[in-house]
Amino acid sequence: MRRTISTLALSLTLALGLAACAPSAEPIDLEEGTVLLDVRTPGEFASGHLEGALNVDVQAADFDARVAELDPDAAYVVYCRTGNRSGQAIARMEALGFTDLTNGGSVESAAAATGIPIITD
Repeated sequence: MRRTISTLALSLTLALGLAACAPSAEPIDLEEGTVLLDVRTPGEFASGHLEGALNVDVQAADFDARVAELDPDAAYVVYCRTGNRSGQAIARMEALGFTDLTNGGSVESAAAATGIPIITD
């Protein structure tokens, strides 16, 4: 019985912790000049991305160098396929001095939250 309660408590703690890391489903108000940053691979980007988004693959070796060329004072909505890579990208961008970062989650979630359509090139 004690083991069952401990297991349930641990599961609840982990679930709540993961929920805190999840991107918000709330609408995102875009300031003028907000950069939409898609951190998926170029192939994923080509299959559909938010209109006007910039693609910088978080898994690419040159991610930090490419991000360092961006304005650290601008506002960014960062998204990917599920919200995992966007969270990783945000952590790396914060380490580079970026402060106005919003995790848009998946491309679908980001589109819904911002009202910006998904397009293909």
